Amino acid sequence: MTKKSKALKTLHELKKFASNLRLAAEDWDVPWKNLISTMLSARTRDEVTIKVCNTLFKKYPTAKALANANLASVKKIIKPVNFYKTKAKNVIACARLLTKKYSGKPPLDFDKLIELPGVGRKTVNVFLSEMGKDEIGVDTHVFQLSRKLGWTKNTKPELIEADLKKLFPKKYWREINPVLVRFGRTYRGKKKDEILEKILLN
Repeated sequence: MTKKSKALKTLHELKKFASNLRLAAEDWDVPWKNLISTMLSARTRDEVTIKVCNTLFKKYPTAKALANANLASVKKIIKPVNFYKTKAKNVIACARLLTKKYSGKPPLDFDKLIELPGVGRKTVNVFLSEMGKDEIGVDTHVFQLSRKLGWTKNTKPELIEADLKKLFPKKYWREINPVLVRFGRTYRGKKKDEILEKILLN
């Protein structure tokens, strides 16, 4: 079995073990909410982010409303997420630029998205994949599991992303982040290691 075929088999096995937990980037009614939620999810559990965003979007139901939001109000709402002070500023600034430049509709273009305040490479790729584009968002779960599974030896997210794109056919790129994140959120510690060992031995 080649390294590529083994990696694909492992991905399919991980998918069987992964739960159907909702991720922060998913299931919002308009794209700008997917983007903002993805921004806020960095270094924060998805369930916390989703709860915070439900409150945030109820108070500010449009990108324009969020663009005109009071900073102290946004800080108060998103306080449960990590780095909430910086994220509050970025969320408002991002909403302003989205409203001014794109009528509240995030462009489905990497180079344009990366220019938005508070939007990094991982956020762009997770958002684009959620919008149906073939991209791989490298977050903590993808970083750790990709190295543990021998899919990469790199430590820089952009290099890990490049390695994964070489290893997997393009049609599977969108699956990698959600499968690995769901698996990583469902299993921890010894249990996770036992499952990974079992998968790799098969």
